[in-house]
Amino acid sequence: MAKSLAHKIGQGLTPQGFIDAMTKNREAFLAWGEKFAWANEDDREYFESLNNRDDLRCLILAADWCGDVVRNVPVVFKALEHSGVPVEVLIQEEHMETMDQFLTLGGRSIPVVIFVDTGGFVLGTWGPRPKYIQEPMVKFKAENPDRDAPDYQEKLAETRKEIGARYGEGTEYQQLIVKELRSLIESF
Repeated sequence: MAKSLAHKIGQGLTPQGFIDAMTKNREAFLAWGEKFAWANEDDREYFESLNNRDDLRCLILAADWCGDVVRNVPVVFKALEHSGVPVEVLIQEEHMETMDQFLTLGGRSIPVVIFVDTGGFVLGTWGPRPKYIQEPMVKFKAENPDRDAPDYQEKLAETRKEIGARYGEGTEYQQLIVKELRSLIESF
């Protein structure tokens, strides 16, 4: 996975620029962001401590039409808001060659949160959703390799329903994202 995205640094939108450009789901996106709260002081302090590092950049492949983007990117924005880590959003449709380097289970799933160093070398990725919420899709893809099977769409709909149930109605899932992002950043 030794990839460089040096050519992409500076090509994306700021978090506010992404929000301003949204034509779909803006209210829901903002609402999930407003509901964000740190589960504990330790996590908040960890993300604030990233101000001591100047070697990280964050690129997020996203689009406003995607439900996982609407649920998850506001959390990423909030977690990184006071970190000092520059964050840019690459609109999926405008950066398909980059999207195709970061497929999930063979598909173009977003968001993909990509951490790079100052030279653009990819350090690690997160997305499109927390591991626990992604589990049903991983299982579905493993058990249903034939997209043309007569029951494929029916099983996919059931899988998406399970993913929705795992997200739940509240904000508990947001702490999974914080935990996974922290673990990822701590690994480099």
